[in-house]
Amino acid sequence: MILALAGAAQLAAADEEPWQLVDAQELRVISKGWDDTARPYTRIPAWLQDSVRPDLWDRAQCSSGIAVRFATDSKRIGVNYRLLWDTHMIHMADTGLKGTDLYTLEGDSVWRHVNTNRPYLKDKENKTVDSQYVERLDGKMHEYMIYLPLYDGVEELYVKVDSGATITPGRPDIIDAKRKIVAYGTSIMQGGCASRTGMASSNILSRELNAEIVNLGFSGEGKMDFCMARAMSAIADVDLFLLDPVPNCTEMMCDTLTYDFVKILADAHPDTPIVLVEGPIYPYARYDSHFGEYLPAKNAALARNFDRLVADGYKNVYYIESVGMDGVEDDGTVDGIHLTDLGFRHYADLVGPKLREILGW
Repeated sequence: MILALAGAAQLAAADEEPWQLVDAQELRVISKGWDDTARPYTRIPAWLQDSVRPDLWDRAQCSSGIAVRFATDSKRIGVNYRLLWDTHMIHMADTGLKGTDLYTLEGDSVWRHVNTNRPYLKDKENKTVDSQYVERLDGKMHEYMIYLPLYDGVEELYVKVDSGATITPGRPDIIDAKRKIVAYGTSIMQGGCASRTGMASSNILSRELNAEIVNLGFSGEGKMDFCMARAMSAIADVDLFLLDPVPNCTEMMCDTLTYDFVKILADAHPDTPIVLVEGPIYPYARYDSHFGEYLPAKNAALARNFDRLVADGYKNVYYIESVGMDGVEDDGTVDGIHLTDLGFRHYADLVGPKLREILGW
């Protein structure tokens, strides 16, 4: 009986329609700020390596915010990719760290989550993940998007579709190639600790604003380095800069670095809005007397520099207070700092409408 079952399984595998593996580089890779990166899915240019701290360079090798856009009529969709590290953290799900999310477009503007792959290693030596998201689709052309890992790097990625299916880069006006926001910040901006990749704030906002959002969140390393501001100022056709570095900065850093960091961007892009976001007041700050005073003091230093920028004639600088980020300070964190999916939802609900108002989108 066991032999008969094994034989039937082998026969089914032999009869299964083969997959077509399409290199994502042949499709549309979105939300990258630079093309000249050391790897195809890393987030800062190779020439910055000697100018940044090793830890910042390592965080930049994570593929957070980068996605692949395509359209296909395949009845099955899967993914095959090779990780850089196969990372693991005790406070973040592997599906967010090194998994991928598949989304599909319903109508003209509503993105729906289809499924998340479980990032089991098919080949442990080469750190290769091979998964199927969905089967028994209707066989019609639909628009799709795959979000890459938030806290691991991707060496190569292939979209898997039926061998006879059509697959294209998709419509360029969906996640509009002509809209670009550059978001700079900390581990929270990078996506810590979303349970899956589509729930990072930059990815939520990208879907809802129909724009590419370049995620320059670096865990522990969003410290307003001037070399990063200069590199960001070289990105062409930016519609808005979103700056959220306070959680990684001391009060003194907020007071001494903010003005010049923003000035570098504003002088290079005088007509481009620059939005400063206050740091959240973490839940424990209600009870820890030191942080109850220190976190507001950091925001106050940021606000002083915002006022100074405006007084000096920088009229395209905007400010978002964290007091409106309802929920992030309560049930929106994993560890008192990093956000849950609920926290990222609250963040997007605070920031998204303000960006839409500023941009007129």
